[in-house]
Amino acid sequence: MADALADIEARCDAIEGCFEYNLAWAAKGVSGDEPGLSTTELRHHLIGAVDAIQGLGQSFRTAVEQAGLQPAVRYTDFISTLERDGKDALVTIELVLAQPVISSQLIDNLNASLHLRALLTDLFLIDELIKAHTKAEAQAAH
Repeated sequence: MADALADIEARCDAIEGCFEYNLAWAAKGVSGDEPGLSTTELRHHLIGAVDAIQGLGQSFRTAVEQAGLQPAVRYTDFISTLERDGKDALVTIELVLAQPVISSQLIDNLNASLHLRALLTDLFLIDELIKAHTKAEAQAAH
């Protein structure tokens, strides 16, 4: 399970890191018309989030199966929600990536997107589930 958890944590870190970078970008007040403006680092974070979202549901499914978490149906139902929220967030991020100019306002709107917010909330829930499971395993070992 440790490998599956490490994969999930890396994916969550990439998505959350992108969101945090987006907040800083939105605060810059970039119109997109600034001479010499580079969006390379912003695009790097967005592509990292895309990569992390793809396969997130399967990664969590693997961790749940490896840990034998019960009741299984509750996790299966949540994974369906996670995959749907991931797909919706992915569509919005890819739309932004397709733009030749990425302004602060565009990123602010992406950050406000309910699709991205739903995925982030799923990730916070997963983080708490992992912490609880890890704590329970540690207590059982003592």
